Amino acid sequence: MYKIVKKQELNPTVTLMSIEAPMVARKALAGQFIILRVDEDGERIPLTIAGYDRTAGTVDIIYQVVGGTTIKLNHKKQGEYIQDFAGPLGKPTEIEGLKKVCVVGGGVGNAIAFPIVKALHEQGSEVTAIVGFKNKDLVILEDEFRANSDNLILVTDDGSYGEKGMVTDPLKKLLESGEKFDQVITIGPIIMMKFVTKTVEPSGIPCIVSMSPIMVDGTGMCGGCRLTVGGETKFACVDGPDFDGYKVDFDEAIGRGSMYKIFETHKREEACNLYKEV
Repeated sequence: MYKIVKKQELNPTVTLMSIEAPMVARKALAGQFIILRVDEDGERIPLTIAGYDRTAGTVDIIYQVVGGTTIKLNHKKQGEYIQDFAGPLGKPTEIEGLKKVCVVGGGVGNAIAFPIVKALHEQGSEVTAIVGFKNKDLVILEDEFRANSDNLILVTDDGSYGEKGMVTDPLKKLLESGEKFDQVITIGPIIMMKFVTKTVEPSGIPCIVSMSPIMVDGTGMCGGCRLTVGGETKFACVDGPDFDGYKVDFDEAIGRGSMYKIFETHKREEACNLYKEV
């Protein structure tokens, strides 16, 4: 059992938890993830490591309350326990040697983008962070991004905060102005990462995408997280989650992701009804 030592609501639909997991904290690196179960009968879900404290032995996770399991998780209180917390899994983001990087995050994907920004900042890289949200109420981690970025550009779809537009708008302006980066790293909805990749492509700058398809076991055995990358089958849980954006078949990934929507809706309704009855 793993203790919830901190619980903080970041916005109406996104929550941060710090979990007491010293063995995971000892090995965790930016870009990796964990798989948890809320209770013995719960499903396994992957969540990216949003931060860690090796001294305290804690690991931060940030999740959006959208499905049955995240609803169940969100009903847990600080001081209570979850059943399983396995990790770190996946390959850490490769940042060694990068001197100037642009990190582009969208929505709750910014919870994944932040530890990468922080790791780059700590190694002395010059970091431009472009973070996008639907509106002002959904902004998360702004202060943390500012403290770890040389240049932070915040955009909202409706213009209620920061600049109005999509994350590709300021990215395109930077590239067209002649800005050069060693690499662009993007994390967020698949459709967003697809268009970030297309925006970067004319510049020839390497573009890395963080893929988060459905996962079950986290060891490559179930095949649920398979992707086509450069014409080859890859598994996000063991070969990723980071891949060369120019080689990812985004349309296939989008199609596979939509296969589970009916099941996810059913599980969300089950969880909602359960807690209504309670």
